[in-house]
Amino acid sequence: MSELTTGEVVERFHMAFEEKDAAALVGLVANECVLENTQPAPDGQRIEGGDACLRFWQGLITDAEGRFESEEIVIAGDKATMRWNYVWGDGETDHLRGVNLMRVRDGKIVEALGYAKTPAPE
Repeated sequence: MSELTTGEVVERFHMAFEEKDAAALVGLVANECVLENTQPAPDGQRIEGGDACLRFWQGLITDAEGRFESEEIVIAGDKATMRWNYVWGDGETDHLRGVNLMRVRDGKIVEALGYAKTPAPE
């Protein structure tokens, strides 16, 4: 079987979140994957290793309190830019907009850097 293209990997990743199917991520994450979460500021939590990244994303997918909505996905070679909106509660005020910058190698995610629009400090 040939390896997945960047577009195919990112589309499967996106659909796993949209359909809340945590098992669909299995096989999409490389052993050497590095993930930088949007929080805590200023640099976000760094997660290293395929198993740790997979567990983190599966936890987000299975969280009953919220859901991700895709705004735009752009593929450029081995890179993908995914603009998203994370919604919980009523969705009007209870949401967070952000972007993930992803890199795919050999049909698997090797890097995912998350950035978000956060409220101003009080």
